[in-house]
Amino acid sequence: MSNKWFETVAQARQQAKKRLPKSVYAALIGGTEAGVSLRDNVSAFEELGLRPITAGQIAEPKMAVTVMGQRCAMPVIVSPTGVQAVHPQGEVALAQAANSRGTPIGLSAFSSKPIEEVVAANPQTFFQVYWAGDRDFMLKCLERAANAGAAGLIVTLDWSFSHGRDWGSPHIPQSLTAKEVLPHSFEIVTKLPWCWSWLRAGALPRLQVPNFAAAGEPEPRFFEAYGTWLNTPPPTWDDVRWLRSQWEGPFMVKGISRADEARHAIAAGATAISVSNHGGNNLDSAVAPIRVLPEIADAVGGEVEILLDGGVRRGSDVVKACALGADAVLIGRALLWGLAANGAVGVENVLDIFHTGIKATLRGIGKENIAQVGVQDVVVPPGFYPPPCG
Repeated sequence: MSNKWFETVAQARQQAKKRLPKSVYAALIGGTEAGVSLRDNVSAFEELGLRPITAGQIAEPKMAVTVMGQRCAMPVIVSPTGVQAVHPQGEVALAQAANSRGTPIGLSAFSSKPIEEVVAANPQTFFQVYWAGDRDFMLKCLERAANAGAAGLIVTLDWSFSHGRDWGSPHIPQSLTAKEVLPHSFEIVTKLPWCWSWLRAGALPRLQVPNFAAAGEPEPRFFEAYGTWLNTPPPTWDDVRWLRSQWEGPFMVKGISRADEARHAIAAGATAISVSNHGGNNLDSAVAPIRVLPEIADAVGGEVEILLDGGVRRGSDVVKACALGADAVLIGRALLWGLAANGAVGVENVLDIFHTGIKATLRGIGKENIAQVGVQDVVVPPGFYPPPCG
C-alpha cells in the first residue's frame, strides 16, 4: 500500500495542499466573491441527519445504477473539470482510475488532454461543452466527440461572469515563458515532488485546451479558449434545443437550480439534468444544490435522470442526495485532490472512500439497495429548503 494512502477526502485535500504550488492549489479551491455558495454546498449536507437502524442491517447492500445509458458501480460520476497543471497525466489519470472502479467520467471542454486519449482510457466518457463560439465551431467540436466515441454530451449553463474573490484570485500564466514563470518561481521550487513529476513526464504544463478545436486543428491556449467563451452571448433555450438536435446520444443539461428551468431543459430535449451551482464558482449566494434538489425532483422526477453536483465529500452525502431525489452525483474537487496527492492511485483511493462510505451508510439505515432510499431516511431541519421557485 502506498504511504500516500488517505482515509478521508479531507486528508486527500491536505496532501494536495502540501504537494501543489500555491497558485495551482488555489485554483482547485475555487469559489467566487465571498465564497458563500462554496461553503453552503458542503455545510448543507452537514445539516441533514440520517435515521439508522440497529438490527436487521444488510451486509452487502447494492449500489450500482445506470446513468445516461452507462452502468455505474455506484451512483458517482467524475464531474467535468479542467485539470490544468495538477498532474502530468491529467484527465487520462482520472479516466483510468474511474474505469478501474466502474465509474463514468465527464470530460471538460477546458481539459488538458485530448478526448481521444481519455475515451481510450475510459469508454464511459461524457463530453462536456459550454456555449462558446458560433454554431459551426460547436458542430466541429461535437463531431470530434462523436468520432472519438463519447458516450453522451453534457452542456454546462451554470457559469456566469463573476471573477472576483475576497481572498484574491490565483494568477494563471498565459504561457510558460520566463517572464510568466518568474513570479511563481519560489512557490514552484518549494514543491519539489510536484516539479519532479513533471520533469519525469518530460514536459511542463502546456496550458492548452485540445478539445476546444476540431480534430487536426491547432490547440488554443487556455485564455484563448476562455476568451472565446467569454465573448459569446449566453444561449437561449432555443439554442439548447438546436444543440440537442445535433447530438444523437444521451444529453445532459448542467446548472439547473429551479423547477421551471428543469422543465425548460426537458422541453429542449434533455435526457438528464444536473442540479448544480458550478461548485460555488458561479453567482455567489446561489443556493446549495442539495437544498433545491427535492423541489426539482418533485417537478420532473421520472421524466429525466437527475444528478447533483456540488459539496459532495462523503459516501453519506451521496446517499442523502439519492434520498432527496438524485439518481447519482457528480464529484469534482474531491477527485482532483486525490489526483494531486497521488495521481491515478489517489483518484482510486478517493473513489474507494466514496464506495465504502455509501456501503456503510446503506447498511446503517437498513437498505438493501440504493434505489430504496427516500426522504424518510433523512432528517431535514426546519428552514432547510428555500421557498419554491418557478
